[in-house]
Amino acid sequence: MKKTAILFLFILSFKGYTQFTKSMFSKDPIINLENFQKQRVYYGYFLGFNSYDFKIDYKNVGPDIQTKKSTGFNVGIVGDLKLHEYFNLRFEPGLYYTKRDLNFPNFTNQADYLREVSSTYIHFPLLLKFSSLRTGNVRPYLLGGVSATLNLSSNSKSIDDNYEQKFRVKAWTTNYELGFGIDLFSEYFIFSPSIRGVFGLSDELIRDNDPNSPWTSNIKSLQTRAFLINFTFH
Repeated sequence: MKKTAILFLFILSFKGYTQFTKSMFSKDPIINLENFQKQRVYYGYFLGFNSYDFKIDYKNVGPDIQTKKSTGFNVGIVGDLKLHEYFNLRFEPGLYYTKRDLNFPNFTNQADYLREVSSTYIHFPLLLKFSSLRTGNVRPYLLGGVSATLNLSSNSKSIDDNYEQKFRVKAWTTNYELGFGIDLFSEYFIFSPSIRGVFGLSDELIRDNDPNSPWTSNIKSLQTRAFLINFTFH
């Protein structure tokens, strides 16, 4: 199911890419959608991919917890408010699915050392977009801002912990985000691929009930790190 969803996202993105390249790279390109971004407010949607990781700081020096990342997928909507010719405020709520495997040191039994952390996030980023001058049908931009994330798979309300093979993190987290992208104007829509990093601002870990837990007692903080690739259509 997951592979099918990723293939579907890729096909949609490639279809958008082939349509805009026909007009953008011609010898004398026609200026497409010349007045579209002069609107005060406009909307769109995005599809994309993600790679989530954890940044882990420790209280004492010792073997690190190893994180095995995988590729997840994103889908959401975009609302864009024009503040200035070069500045826009963007709200991009979306659904993000990802999976990480945590391998804890000093265990030999898989039930003890392996924790599969599957996460379904509802992500709420508020971003400032700074765009350069438009050249033909191309306009690069930078993005930066803050976000709040609700983890629907956090296990935050569970009374069980790692002693019962239950890894717990907080339901809500806050982040800052930085990235860049490019607006590519086709005849009928704007295709906007972007790359963005997400950096957690606070400790997300819910520690085990036992303060001497071999899983969580040495963790000083655990924070999200993520790499996002989104393909936005306006």
